[in-house]
Amino acid sequence: MFTTHRKEIMWGGRKLVLETGKIARQADGAVMATYGETTVLCTAVAQKEPREGIDFFPLTVNYQEKAFAAGKIPGGFFKREGRPAEKETLASRIIDRSIRPLFADGFRNETQVITTVLSHDLENDPDIVALVGASAALTISGIPFLGPIGGARVGYIDGDYVLNPTLEQVGESRLDLVVAGRADAVMMVESEADELSEDVMLGAVMFAHREFQPVIQAIIELAEDCAKEPWDLPEAPDHSALEDRVRELCGTALSEAFDEPDKLARQDKVAAAKQIAKDALADDEDVDPNDLKAILKSLEKKTLRDKTLSTGKRVDGRDTKTVRPIVAEVGVLNRSHGSALFTRGETQALVTATLGTGQDEQIMDALEGEYREHFMLHYNFPPYSVGEASFLRSPGRREIGHGKLAWRAVHPLLPDKEEFPYTIRVVSEITESNGSSSMASVCGSSLAMMDAGVPLRRPCAGIAMGLIKEEDQFAVLSDILGDEDHLGDMDFKVAGTEEGVTSLQMDIKITGITEDIMHAALNQARDGRMHILDEMAKAISSSREGVSQFAPRITTIKVPTDKIREVIGSGGKVIREICETTGTKIDIEDDGTIKIAATDPKASEAAEKWIKDIVAEPEVGMIYDGKVVKVVDFGAFVNFIGKRDGLVHISELTNERVAKVNDVINEGDEVKVKVLGIDDRGKVKLSMRVVDQATGADITDEVGERRPRRERDDKEKESVAAEG
Repeated sequence: MFTTHRKEIMWGGRKLVLETGKIARQADGAVMATYGETTVLCTAVAQKEPREGIDFFPLTVNYQEKAFAAGKIPGGFFKREGRPAEKETLASRIIDRSIRPLFADGFRNETQVITTVLSHDLENDPDIVALVGASAALTISGIPFLGPIGGARVGYIDGDYVLNPTLEQVGESRLDLVVAGRADAVMMVESEADELSEDVMLGAVMFAHREFQPVIQAIIELAEDCAKEPWDLPEAPDHSALEDRVRELCGTALSEAFDEPDKLARQDKVAAAKQIAKDALADDEDVDPNDLKAILKSLEKKTLRDKTLSTGKRVDGRDTKTVRPIVAEVGVLNRSHGSALFTRGETQALVTATLGTGQDEQIMDALEGEYREHFMLHYNFPPYSVGEASFLRSPGRREIGHGKLAWRAVHPLLPDKEEFPYTIRVVSEITESNGSSSMASVCGSSLAMMDAGVPLRRPCAGIAMGLIKEEDQFAVLSDILGDEDHLGDMDFKVAGTEEGVTSLQMDIKITGITEDIMHAALNQARDGRMHILDEMAKAISSSREGVSQFAPRITTIKVPTDKIREVIGSGGKVIREICETTGTKIDIEDDGTIKIAATDPKASEAAEKWIKDIVAEPEVGMIYDGKVVKVVDFGAFVNFIGKRDGLVHISELTNERVAKVNDVINEGDEVKVKVLGIDDRGKVKLSMRVVDQATGADITDEVGERRPRRERDDKEKESVAAEG
């Protein structure tokens, strides 16, 4: 019934299996990719007719994780998968960025790639399996895809590169890098690193490129067995005559428009130059408006690229290596825990850092299991930042991706949670944008956290590099503008400290770049990063001592684990009473670590004393403040530590003879007592007579060791007789 085709290779010490022909047979391409025991179903479908009236490729990529893949039932009321989690969105972007440049020019058919995690062995991350499977599905589909591509994850442990590290190994690695590319070039890079050098980073990229070559070969062999016939694409019409007319009409005006350094003014001049051609050709019935639009866009792209390559000057007058003017400010918002305004040219980020307690941690529900995240970085891109008026929507894939890139850049520099027990939320509001707002967010995040007193290992900065490549000629551009990003060939973002790289992201719009170009871009980016760090240091060069007066102070104490129950109380009664009475927030961990958060130091001290009193064990010889809770004929019971009571025998009330306990003390009196002993049953014997009730001083030496009352009376009689 099924005609299946299968390819197996050993890859990174585990078996990679690509199988097609059994599942999802109505898709144009469907591949079941299995690595270890992680399985992802990857499908590719394209509409047979192009979508009319568009000048872009309508590609949609979805990566989705099913809870059953890890033997789990989803949480929530409906008990089914809902909106994509952050991991799913980021994996979708990785696949999209890897394959998008490789579809045939002019292909405008609606295309959808769906990758579904069906089984997860909790060892091999499904995102790489999904990337490989998507490449295979497209390659066998007949859709005009100029692949295949391969992909791999690289770790760096004890000075060695590790291919496709397991989830456990990733936790030990100084590098988490994902690379995708064709047999002859790299297409996409995404990474987080622990201040590694540019040479180590480049070596990791090229290591991945070498190691996924067998995967590309396996996909080729699978396609040779079962690929569908390639789609026939209509020949591109000859518009050379119209192109010449358009160039004659507005080429000069367009070139002059790109001499304008100001973004908004340049946009107006470019639009005016294009309008010259539109007006001149408006009555020509032989000119299709869509063709004219495409030709104008192509001419705009060629004009910018030619000017840069021929003159070495860019549209804002800079050379290829100069970074735009930078202004860095901190403490710009009065009541925030930390804030910064980072401006680079016409790109600006207003960034805040807010400190919270363990109760503010984000609970993450992943296939690998639930965990808590104490560092969050959120990126927002309102329409006013580019001078537009449009709907203010919830964060989309772009916002989530840019926020995660900035998160990866600063995450390796955070202090250990034990050293700085705060939950940290950073928010980057992009208030102006003309080139790499994500890297402005990196710089602003570093500044805001230092302003908040977060003890970062070192300041961090980021820079976006661009590329213009025509045959053998190319120019690497530092700190790219929006136009250079849109009309160029590469967006290469590098973030790090003066010691090394912490994050690297690369997207290519052409069919790949070489090692030489990446080497040049990394070295040029390092120089730009050092310049930006110097400019940031003018505002703040290291983290402030202490946190803001508006941030909670967190005091950490540790109690024996067998005392946790006493601190919490039945049904949480005790801990709630402490929080409500003192106005603090208290987190208790399983190992006995207790964190007390309060903006008022006195409240924190009160809660700390309360807890210490609960867990404290009385010590023989120690003096305590107490309160009389009950009076009996033979003495008084005094609460002196937490809920602990002890007995002050009538003979230990005072050095004088006491006929009745109430003659000395009454219920509710505040007294000072000394612990004389603790019997085998835990009962505590207290004394008031050996403590100065006014000062709390120990007066044992003055009153002498306690003797039976009769012995003391006899001693007193002897003393009186001797004096007489």
